[in-house]
Amino acid sequence: MIKQLVSVLLLLIIPSHFPVLAQEVPSTAQALQNFNINPKQIEKLEQGEIVSYKVNETNKKELGIGLAIIIPAPLPKIVDYIREGRFTLHEINLISSGILHIHANISSFKKFGFTHDQIDEAKKFINAKSGEVFNLSKQELDSLGSIRNQKEEDNNEKILEIANQKYREFLLHRFTTYGKKGLSGIESYKREKSFADPGQELRTDAVNSKAWAKYFPELQQAWLNYPAKPPKDTKEEFLWINRIIEDRPTAILMHRMIASNETGSILLSRQFYVGHSYNSSQVVAGGLPYKDGILVFYSVRSSTDQVSGVGSSVKRSLGRAQLKKEMIAKLEQVKEDLKSPE
Repeated sequence: MIKQLVSVLLLLIIPSHFPVLAQEVPSTAQALQNFNINPKQIEKLEQGEIVSYKVNETNKKELGIGLAIIIPAPLPKIVDYIREGRFTLHEINLISSGILHIHANISSFKKFGFTHDQIDEAKKFINAKSGEVFNLSKQELDSLGSIRNQKEEDNNEKILEIANQKYREFLLHRFTTYGKKGLSGIESYKREKSFADPGQELRTDAVNSKAWAKYFPELQQAWLNYPAKPPKDTKEEFLWINRIIEDRPTAILMHRMIASNETGSILLSRQFYVGHSYNSSQVVAGGLPYKDGILVFYSVRSSTDQVSGVGSSVKRSLGRAQLKKEMIAKLEQVKEDLKSPE
């Protein structure tokens, strides 16, 4: 039911090519213990299997999944694989994406937009109302309302132009506001009788990401209190993504922080705006050397209104199963690629 919920979030760790942080990274044994991975699961890991670990869900809208895998490849090969952009080739239904910088403007989103084949979606966007078809704030919905009267006389070309310009304005505003105010600057999505608050969802996720906070406390606080300055030598990235989710193009705004030293690394990633289907997502992932390869921990917390209400437990079970299936498929593909000859 919740197809491709967060498949864009599969982000492996860049282990050793970033500057060293002062905090101590956990040993492999400590990490296994932190995630309650038992000896039988360790045996499976060493046999090349993917194992799961529990991620505590904080409310009835949240889906939480944790996976671990041993990738039999040297650290530099994994780093190069990610740096060269080869990983993105496995992002299902990725349409386009772009890096965002602190001084982003409307032209930063020029490659984002509905195409002629997506004219029906563009029309739905212009006619959007409170609900779950689009994740839009009251202010954004009011802004769309101001252009509806004129669009009736426009041809498809003009409708695409208007819809794309307006959506780009929304994305720029959300990115700029997040950059200034962090989680408190994320505008809520207007539903029919209530609001969905992705900012609060992500704050809760940051507070409850405790497994790594012991080893990277400054990073965890920077993540929670962004735009607080992150620890020295932390790599930070912002991206926009346009991909197909549930057979519809979907705008996503993403923020990442990456930190590492000679014995391991950590990546934090949050989607602080998602165009539809789910509200927000956070990834916490870690990479540690393990014998002749690397042990990768990867967890996702994703909030969606689709699993709340009547039949919530069944919906959440189905949602977890779908999410886990996609995560496993992508991890297997990455593992296979890294085993392939140059």
